[in-house]
Amino acid sequence: MRPLPGATVWPGSPEPLGARFRTAADGTAGTNFALWAGGAEAVELCLFDGGGDGGPDGPPQGETRLPLTELTHEIWHGFVPGVLPGRRYGYRVHGRWDPWTGARWNPAKLLLDPYARAVDGDFSLPPEVYGHVRDWPQQHVADTVRDERDSAPYVPKGVVVADGDDWADDHRPKTPWPDSVIYELHVRGFTKRHPGVPEELRGTYAGLAHPAAVEHLVRLGVTAVELLPVHQFAHEDHLLRRGLRNYWGYNSIGYFAPHAAYAASGTDGRQVGEFKRMVRALHAAGLEVILDVVYNHTAEGGELGPTLSLKGIDNRRYYRLQGDQRRYADYTGCGNTLHVVQPNVLRLITDSLRYWVTEMGVDGFRFDLAAALARSMHDVDMLSPFLAVIAQDPVLRRVKLIAEPWDVGSGGYQVGSFPPLWTEWNDRYRDAVRDFWRGALPDVRDLGYRLSGSSDLYAWGGRRPYASVNFVTAHDGFTLRDLVSYEHKHNEANGEGNRDGTDGNRSWNCGAEGPTDDPAVRALRRRQLRNLLTTLLLSTGVPMLVAGDEMGRTQGGNNNAYCQDNETSWTDWSLLEEPGWRALADLCCRLLALRRAHPVLRSRSFFSGRPQSADGLRDLAWFTAGGTEMTQADWYAPAATLGMYLSGRDIPQRGQQGEPVTDDSFLAVLHAGPADAEFTLPGPPWADGYELLVDTAREEQGAAPGDLRTAGARITAGARSVLLWRVTRERAEAGPEAPIPLPRKALGTKTE
Repeated sequence: MRPLPGATVWPGSPEPLGARFRTAADGTAGTNFALWAGGAEAVELCLFDGGGDGGPDGPPQGETRLPLTELTHEIWHGFVPGVLPGRRYGYRVHGRWDPWTGARWNPAKLLLDPYARAVDGDFSLPPEVYGHVRDWPQQHVADTVRDERDSAPYVPKGVVVADGDDWADDHRPKTPWPDSVIYELHVRGFTKRHPGVPEELRGTYAGLAHPAAVEHLVRLGVTAVELLPVHQFAHEDHLLRRGLRNYWGYNSIGYFAPHAAYAASGTDGRQVGEFKRMVRALHAAGLEVILDVVYNHTAEGGELGPTLSLKGIDNRRYYRLQGDQRRYADYTGCGNTLHVVQPNVLRLITDSLRYWVTEMGVDGFRFDLAAALARSMHDVDMLSPFLAVIAQDPVLRRVKLIAEPWDVGSGGYQVGSFPPLWTEWNDRYRDAVRDFWRGALPDVRDLGYRLSGSSDLYAWGGRRPYASVNFVTAHDGFTLRDLVSYEHKHNEANGEGNRDGTDGNRSWNCGAEGPTDDPAVRALRRRQLRNLLTTLLLSTGVPMLVAGDEMGRTQGGNNNAYCQDNETSWTDWSLLEEPGWRALADLCCRLLALRRAHPVLRSRSFFSGRPQSADGLRDLAWFTAGGTEMTQADWYAPAATLGMYLSGRDIPQRGQQGEPVTDDSFLAVLHAGPADAEFTLPGPPWADGYELLVDTAREEQGAAPGDLRTAGARITAGARSVLLWRVTRERAEAGPEAPIPLPRKALGTKTE
């Protein structure tokens, strides 16, 4: 190997962890390296020449091994003069090989620094990168046989990155939760087919920052982009063997490094600056940046997985192990679970989160399988170390925190249970709305709760309606268009015999499976899309849209497209050239503009069903198709029609100086029946007149004759449609004594 000229190691500092370029007291420029490796016997810092991941036929890689002899509080550290930004590096960690007790040290394997802020190269997972002999004939004991081959030519390297960005020129939007609208997108897929983005920038951070991409987000009216994982991740071996790659990115291996494959500027550290410029561009457009983060497991899998980083640093303290310490506790379905109770693991996660906020500029996080992070020793615990640390952290408690409130372990379903500060993906909302519009709800009780903020789940501990992130679709599952086009998954392209992905789609194909030329089926599908979008954007809580749903994106019935890095998953911008799909996008823009203009549609407090002032109406009322208020019996009776009245004169909130907040009042009529139905518009004191704003039975949403109606009029709700009426004349007098606005249920009741 070629030596690094003048390579010496000074004692350096154990803080901060990672590789940090700095200038020593005597003016010498170099890099301080610090690695937590509590149980290790020795640590070697490995510095590399050249670029790329090497490989058997790649460019030569000069490796210089420098022992780190300083050990402070389980941190091995040293300062190396002359190591400048752009230098590639890794570690070799020495210790016992004793898989039966969880010890899996193997210095033949080059390890990625958990704190590496940039990564150069890709993980191809040949046999050499496994700590054990992957192809050992007796597979049931293969993980116990140590592999002595050098993995350095086959694995990516960390890259030293310079500091120096104070974000003084950046202005965070700081959108309040009640005003937020989340747009879930994939950095690569969103712009890969965008005709307005230069070809060399498509699928990159720079592509997402391009004005053509930003313009669509601004026009649509969303307030935040939620990026599918952008931490450096690896592709699973079983996908690589089938010629596929991990597209979604839920297989993290570098919690500080932006995924290098999404960079247009190169992988020698410049990806960090490109990511920051993307964040600045989105902030300048008024858009927050939320990261989907995967701290529950890593790409190293179980005992038969590769040795890439944590497994070779200290397997026993980074991962949860079973009683038989040779095996991994798996609450994630991905082979391993990070042991968040361990202080070093908790520090890794919180250091990473703070880094992305303070140095990369992001505004919040959505935590994949958050229940796994909230486990103490075994059970999910809302007083767990992870949640306690987040709650008191002066940086993290001020950003947006979204939990996917479940994992795959026993007791892992925790919807409605996360503490204040947290919002949650509300799958109860998803299921109720899907079931209503496919005609599968026995009554409208659950729908009433979901439309009005899910008080049965979240009205405890001072939580607000925005604790519920409402969604009908997400990256995982059918797209919105596929939800109304397929009743069965079609995942054959994934190479798993169509066994992957859920069978519980709660979908309805409107009479034909998949593509059809039947004009009636096609028209019904478009109407159902309008119904689903309108319901979502009129509901109390924080709505989440998935990129492309507003323009009818399809995955051909694939409900688990995690390995489809191709046109199956990429946003199809040509759909906006088709009048039908353009009309859907226009409706979405119109609904978001309505939501933005009217505080009653984005309430900061739960509705009480009572007047908020002496001469007021109740803030929320429910009506049957006959125009009468819902009674307890009505909530339990089969019904396909529900009227929801929101009083803008009685919003349960106040302005910044305590002043009343007033708005227009609205009546939303949701009719899921297969035939047209009459609905009587409620009369005084609720209203004297109504103006129709939205009718999803119409392809186009412009004004039409007869859109003004008097109170008490009988109107026709088209088969499977939503009508939104604005009250034009409202009586300034109290309504009758309030009936029970929703079925009796104790606030804060947790549901299975």
